[in-house]
Amino acid sequence: MNKKIINKKIAAVFLCMCMIAVTGSFPVSAAKTKKTYKIAIDAGHQAKGNSKTEPIGPGAKKRKAKVASGTQGVKTKVPESKLTLQIALKLEKELKKRGYKVYMIRRKQNVNISNKQRAIRANKSGADICIRLHADAAGSKVRGASVLYPSKKNRYVGKLSNKSKKLSKNILDSYCRSTKFKKRGLSKRDDLTGTNWSKIPVALIEMGFMTNKTEDKQMQTKKMQKKMVDGIANGIDQYFK
Repeated sequence: MNKKIINKKIAAVFLCMCMIAVTGSFPVSAAKTKKTYKIAIDAGHQAKGNSKTEPIGPGAKKRKAKVASGTQGVKTKVPESKLTLQIALKLEKELKKRGYKVYMIRRKQNVNISNKQRAIRANKSGADICIRLHADAAGSKVRGASVLYPSKKNRYVGKLSNKSKKLSKNILDSYCRSTKFKKRGLSKRDDLTGTNWSKIPVALIEMGFMTNKTEDKQMQTKKMQKKMVDGIANGIDQYFK
């Protein structure tokens, strides 16, 4: 064997032994030690609702519409399904820039995917968490953002409550900090089909009130949508720290 090759091998072995002495283990590349998280994004609703029913959870007798039609902007007339898709597509780009993998439940308006199917798709995607994007409706003066998560008493996904609550809090805090929207708080909800069929931590964010003229108009501006996306992404970053 060539003497230079032997010397190189001896040097390599010596270097490895030195690293073991210092660290107590063999060197491992950063790429193998850092987990790449996958985020499922569900843009709430679709172009047309589906009034046919499905069970709200595994084995449930109670049933709800497969997909509600959603609300629309009181000023802009933009449907909720369009707003949620706008934010979902922008959030996908932002999360990918931050190194996440992303699974999109839908990329267009003209789909027919029930809430149960959405949860099942997210489960099968291998995602670590699911973010459900929605917008709210109430009186014209009501404003702000809230996040919904399952309670510990939820018969279907109670075991996901703690992680879902943490995710929800992280998102709500950073979202309201970014957008300056009123923080309406966290809400326990056990009647949401898209949550009850989930097998991963899940948070449903009500991003703002489309029945409030000011918030409705704000949520259709590029500047505010950037803040909305950054706020959600920052909350996801915080969750995985």
